[in-house]
Amino acid sequence: MRKDIAELKRDIVFSASLQEREFTFHTTWGLFSPTRIDQGSKMLLEYIQFAPDALVLDMGCGYGAIGIPIAAALPRGTIHMLDKDFVAVEYAQKNARLNRVGNCKVYLSNLFSKVPTELKFDVIVSNVPAKAEREFYDIFLLDARRHLQEGGCIYLVSISGLKEFFKKNLKDVFGSYKKLKQGGTYTVAMAVKQTVS
Repeated sequence: MRKDIAELKRDIVFSASLQEREFTFHTTWGLFSPTRIDQGSKMLLEYIQFAPDALVLDMGCGYGAIGIPIAAALPRGTIHMLDKDFVAVEYAQKNARLNRVGNCKVYLSNLFSKVPTELKFDVIVSNVPAKAEREFYDIFLLDARRHLQEGGCIYLVSISGLKEFFKKNLKDVFGSYKKLKQGGTYTVAMAVKQTVS
């Protein structure tokens, strides 16, 4: 067992090139992928599309690996970055300041519980957890639909073992499904909220 606890408690700091810009992230042990941007988040960022003035939501933002690069690419838009882990929220807020992106609203929320009911997003993104109950995914997808504009898009990256699950459920909930990229470990998919006739 390591004895240098003070060293372990210091922030982990690393840089990453994402969406043609260099970012610096501070993280800590216990957060998801604390020493580098995980491959799933990188894949997701390659395929997300949004207008420069879009209203975007990053669900399960962690320390900001996805939301902060999106914020930097939204010159006239805003991103809401949510996580149920208060430590993740603190680090996402810190990283937004360090990377000088001011168009982020970072806050604690259990899925959509703290999102104002009247807010309708143009885009929702998430690196969905690999291990969660079916009920968790149901709540997430159904509430995501309620919070999307008609014609709005949801982008997900998941482990490839869940690709068929999300294919079926995105079709059921949003009325559409498109696989954007499948790698050995991760799959990126999207759906457009279809108008209910």
